[in-house]
Amino acid sequence: MTHTVRNKQKLLGRVRRIRGQIEAVERALDEEAGCEKVMHLIAAVRGATAGLMAEVVEDHVRAHLVDEERYPGALNLDAADQLLDVVRTYLK
Repeated sequence: MTHTVRNKQKLLGRVRRIRGQIEAVERALDEEAGCEKVMHLIAAVRGATAGLMAEVVEDHVRAHLVDEERYPGALNLDAADQLLDVVRTYLK
């Protein structure tokens, strides 16, 4: 079972919140809201999408690259944590 299946409900919840944020951008544009409001809404969508990507990447690394049961000694856990820190920072 892949990590996206194991965390399906959690991931779908995040996607649904992102959908709501996208709909808020659409409403703001439709209602001719000010540029500042629209930019803030778009920034929120970007942050939420980046957070979703970071979570999926982290789960992927932990499930497929450093799963000690499946791959004993496959990777240094500290190195994996350092990589994930860089990915999280990049995606912000």
